Amino acid sequence: MRVITYKDRGYQKFVGSLDRRAEPSQELEEVVAGIVGEVRRRGDRALIDFTKKFDKAKLSVGSLFVSEQEFAEAEAVVAPATKRAIRSSRRNIHAFAKESLRKDWKRKNAEGAVVGERFTPFDRVGIYVPGGKAPLVSTALMTGAFAQAAKVPEIIAATPVGPARKVNPDLLYALRQAGATEVLKVGGAQAIAALAMGTKSVRRVDKIFGPGNAFVVEAKRQMVGAVSIDLLPGPSEVLVISDSSGDPVCIAADLLAQAEHGGDSVVGFVTNSSRLLKQVEKEVARQLKRLSRSEYIGESLRKAGFAVLVRSIDDAIKICNEFAPEHLSLVVKDERRRLGEIRTAGAIYLGNISAIAVGDFLAGPSHTLPTGGAGKSFSGLRADQFQRRTSIVKMDKASVKKSLSVVQEFARMEGLDAHGESVRLRVEQ
Repeated sequence: MRVITYKDRGYQKFVGSLDRRAEPSQELEEVVAGIVGEVRRRGDRALIDFTKKFDKAKLSVGSLFVSEQEFAEAEAVVAPATKRAIRSSRRNIHAFAKESLRKDWKRKNAEGAVVGERFTPFDRVGIYVPGGKAPLVSTALMTGAFAQAAKVPEIIAATPVGPARKVNPDLLYALRQAGATEVLKVGGAQAIAALAMGTKSVRRVDKIFGPGNAFVVEAKRQMVGAVSIDLLPGPSEVLVISDSSGDPVCIAADLLAQAEHGGDSVVGFVTNSSRLLKQVEKEVARQLKRLSRSEYIGESLRKAGFAVLVRSIDDAIKICNEFAPEHLSLVVKDERRRLGEIRTAGAIYLGNISAIAVGDFLAGPSHTLPTGGAGKSFSGLRADQFQRRTSIVKMDKASVKKSLSVVQEFARMEGLDAHGESVRLRVEQ
């Protein structure tokens, strides 16, 4: 990890670089636009060609989707302990989702008209589950199970496959448990394009959910309009803010756990305690040696790991709000006051004992969270994002009459006399 202190000459420049916005490079934008254009023009054929090129998997039109036989084979080989873990996670997700689902309501306004809102689930949604070096079973639950809780009738999952053309059985079991009605064996920007625009084999969806690499996130951004999206969740991030009360063992463990997601992961530690900073550095090195993916994690730490010594926790909070981390671990003595000062984190874990990995897999809130600075504009995935909102208005003649003078004044201001007439005629009829 890069270590920098407030005494260093490059401190201000480095801290300034942490004020991020989720904006793609021109090169990335152009590459993804090219992929989207190919899917638009060639449909299924483009999906097959891109899957062969990027994932070394030879698919046909008939094998783009997981078959019922593949679902049955997966369920047969998944270990009982795995099934119990998946069901435990889903139970907590459903309980959490129930609290955030929006409910219909109505009331009378000042003129006596009945106004309200009605909430209905989307008819068909797409959830993206990244592939790569590890099957992200938890992501299937942290997206699909929320759709399931919202009673979305059709849930199509997209996840890449390798040369064997098979989805990992644990992941496939989790997808079915999370309500997936179809599983597309395609990943990357091409999968997002197919979900958004449709092909001969892939029926388009109403909204797309889920994290992915830079290409997936950029494809989601470009498809806004053709389809709705949840947020812009990219490679995993964690920022730990701690004063001298921090436990170096726990802090190092959280940094390493998030770095384990891959070479694009961002892990940061900010403290006002030089003693704690040194302890965490030593603990990271000690724990890293014992991990099976140490080389992979070490790459993440070298590429995008940082530790910052600040003058005060006030400075640390400022860095957090500019950085807008996906995960924030906040370990400070005056927890309540400092929590109130955090504005942009996707998810906040309080105290030494609150392990981020429990949130990744089990706690209940979705781990699909904004990254790359997108937390300044987006919130994490919630159950109510799977609901459509429709406003309802019902008037009687008395409420229309009470509304007439105000409507006529707006109609005069905006030069829209037909608007005013449409109300006057009802009153005087």
